[in-house]
Amino acid sequence: MADTDTHDTEAHAPVETDGGHDTADYLDAEIHLFKPATPFMRDHLKVIWTMFAVWALFVFGPVVATYLATDLMTSTTLLGFPLHYLLTAIGAPGGALLLSFVYARQRDKLDTKYGIDHSTGGTAEPDADAVPATDGGTDE
Repeated sequence: MADTDTHDTEAHAPVETDGGHDTADYLDAEIHLFKPATPFMRDHLKVIWTMFAVWALFVFGPVVATYLATDLMTSTTLLGFPLHYLLTAIGAPGGALLLSFVYARQRDKLDTKYGIDHSTGGTAEPDADAVPATDGGTDE
C-alpha cells in the first residue's frame, strides 16, 4: 500500500480565515458550554439545563424533604409505605424514565424546527453484489 500522506505545503491551497464563527452549520461550529454558537445549540442547551434541574428535583427532593420535615415524611403512609421511601424508590426512577421520554420529544421538536434529519438514506439490506473487504474495512 502506497503512502499518499504528504506534508508538502504546495500540495494544498492556502487557507484563509473568515475572521469569525460560521453559525450556518451547527456541526462545524465551535462548542462552548455557556455561550453556544448557534440557535440550535442555544435551544438544545436550554432543554438540557431544564432537564438537569428537574432531574435534581426528582433525585434530591425527597431526601431534602425528609431532612426538613422528618416527622411528616416518615409518618405519612401511601400504598402501605412511608412517603419518603415511596418517593425515593418510585419517584426518582419513575422521574428519570419520564425525563427520558420528555427529552426525546423535545429533541425531536428541535430537530424538526432546525431541519435536522437523522435518517441514513441508505437501504436496509446490503448489496448482494458487494464483496466485503477481507481486513474488515472498506474497499477503496
